Amino acid sequence: MALRVLIVDDEDLARLRLKSLLGDCAEPRCEVIGEAANAAQALAWLGEHHADLALLDVQMPGADGTTLAARLRELAPQMAVVFITAHAEHAVKAFELEAVDYLTKPVKLARLQDALQRVARRVAAEGDGAAASATGAEAVLPDLVVNDRGRVVRVPVSDVLFLKAELKYVTLRTALHTYVLDDSLTELEHRLGPDFVRIHRNALVSRQAMRALERRQDDADGGEAWALRVGPTDEWLAVSRRQVAAVREAVARSAHRPH
Repeated sequence: MALRVLIVDDEDLARLRLKSLLGDCAEPRCEVIGEAANAAQALAWLGEHHADLALLDVQMPGADGTTLAARLRELAPQMAVVFITAHAEHAVKAFELEAVDYLTKPVKLARLQDALQRVARRVAAEGDGAAASATGAEAVLPDLVVNDRGRVVRVPVSDVLFLKAELKYVTLRTALHTYVLDDSLTELEHRLGPDFVRIHRNALVSRQAMRALERRQDDADGGEAWALRVGPTDEWLAVSRRQVAAVREAVARSAHRPH
């Protein structure tokens, strides 16, 4: 099924170029079903129609794109938002408004394609979440927003192996990357819920990433201490004595899941 797209931009040529780029995107397929030149027109259109995605220009006469996005969170919370902006400093504000992505002008086809794929995954995840709610299953977790060398990106929670508190920040580890977060480990633990286990005061690990619990040599004092092997990177993390029983149970359950 094609993504239904609303384009909101005060420049006719900008809307025309976006329509052309959307037509060149092979997967997911898109259908532009509405256009608006300002926030008022967009809200009027949405009073009678529905879209999967709104491509919003940030700087427009009257209410700007971020103001419109905040309104859309109230009126159409299921609709995804991607910002179009000439200024990258709007990125943090964009993600505060739960935008799926932001694209800088002039929009490149490859970046637009990437954003559309993010939207398609979100639409699919929300469909799965609605089905899960109907059956009493667990809902899909939201992405985590991180700053990667000046670029704000979203990391799917399903990609997270573990989070570890350092001196002044928290590192987030995936199979391929390490990111730095400003959030505290306690805040992240509350946000992520039971799919993650606190194995130590400085570490939070995904249940799906747990591979083995063993006694290993402790380089700090020369003795042995409990440690958890995290897959697929095979890194070892220290486990506090009070968490050993909980970690052992989580590892046992993880062993029965496909990895």
